Amino acid sequence: MPTDRVDSYFICGTPRTGSSLLLGLLESTGVAGRPQAYFRSPDEPLWADRWQLPRTADGGFAYADFVRAALAAGRTDNGVFGAKLMWGTLDEVVAKLAAVHPDLDGDDVAILGRTFGRTGFVFLRRDDVLAQAVSRLRAEQTGRWFVGGSGEISGDAGNGQAPRFDADGIRHYVEEIREHNAAWEAWFASWGIQPHVVRYEELAEDMVATTCGVLDFLGLDVPADGCAVVARHQRQADELNRQWIARYRAEMTDA
Repeated sequence: MPTDRVDSYFICGTPRTGSSLLLGLLESTGVAGRPQAYFRSPDEPLWADRWQLPRTADGGFAYADFVRAALAAGRTDNGVFGAKLMWGTLDEVVAKLAAVHPDLDGDDVAILGRTFGRTGFVFLRRDDVLAQAVSRLRAEQTGRWFVGGSGEISGDAGNGQAPRFDADGIRHYVEEIREHNAAWEAWFASWGIQPHVVRYEELAEDMVATTCGVLDFLGLDVPADGCAVVARHQRQADELNRQWIARYRAEMTDA
């Protein structure tokens, strides 16, 4: 086993970069934990219910208990833990952990290290920000964030609403994606972190090579029979996405 193997890792990014796809691929290898969006605030009570955590008098739960349960659920037999963080979630997690470890308040890396051990960071981004924004708008409108899955707590049911073109909504997400990517880059730089960068376009073109590249960065041994990578999510983009992209570009050109 490599001596520089991580104990934990985070897939860091923005919505609609293929994060669910990558998490499922990593889990399929059997050596990279069972990564999920454990720390997304709206889903934490659902995870707490799944794990049957004891509730406080006000219906909440101790965050230290939640983290212990997440680590237990997200580790594979080799002890490796994985999870994903969208920008915004990071600050929430660090703030909650600072309450558990007040002596480390203000030191993001130390807090994460004490909680998760030797931690690696994978920065997942998408070159085609417009396509990403269109995908985000459809997911927000329909409530369907993925098809298939590997044990996610929410995001596949949908809300029965039909998608509708919204140029202002697309523009908003284009701007947000760029801002959040820049925020991730600034955070990595401020703490001296060199993440492994994965681009959605590379992932879509060669899932096996991209997944094995992440394993190598994390110091994880590829299984003896090779990198057994299995996709557990289905591609959602279709002709409607392409039509919206073309329409948005045309409207921006005419504006």
